[in-house]
Amino acid sequence: MTVIYWVRHAPTHEKAFVGHRDVPADLSDTAQIARLSAALPQDALVVSSDLARSIETATALQGHRARLPHRTGLREFDFGDWDGLHFSDVAAKWPDLSRAYWQDPGDVAPPNGESWHGAAARVSADIAALVTQNPRRDIIAVAHFGAILTQVQQAAGITPYAALAHRIDNYSITEIQVRPTYGVARVNHVP
Repeated sequence: MTVIYWVRHAPTHEKAFVGHRDVPADLSDTAQIARLSAALPQDALVVSSDLARSIETATALQGHRARLPHRTGLREFDFGDWDGLHFSDVAAKWPDLSRAYWQDPGDVAPPNGESWHGAAARVSADIAALVTQNPRRDIIAVAHFGAILTQVQQAAGITPYAALAHRIDNYSITEIQVRPTYGVARVNHVP
């Protein structure tokens, strides 16, 4: 069996959309990082998206675990023209598109950005490649809110809208079995 332990990166304290924009993580809560590391399997491989907030969190968790190269495919959604804007500013400038993006996720995308289906396909392809390249190995994948939710949606066989109802807190573990079959063991567990 292969299990992916999805970990959401440490907080950024941003009050705006943060997709592909590269912002650092706040890793000052060393006690929380230690609890999180202790809750993860010591023999799992560690991988992260190639954005600083995930790289920094993965490095803090790595310990004696083997580290795989960073993966662009594990990035957060590309929010395009919305990246860096406050949610209220997006809703004011693009009211219909903003509402559709959250209420009918799937093919709806921000201007110059990525839809749910586009992000889900990207993340799913990347994690499938990792599993194939590392058979019978558990993987700790340090990534982002949206990337993790796409995998919850796939593994649980639910709609994107239903997946959005799940919380994915910073430092949380979402455990998904990917081989021999997909299944969700737990979502948003914060040790």
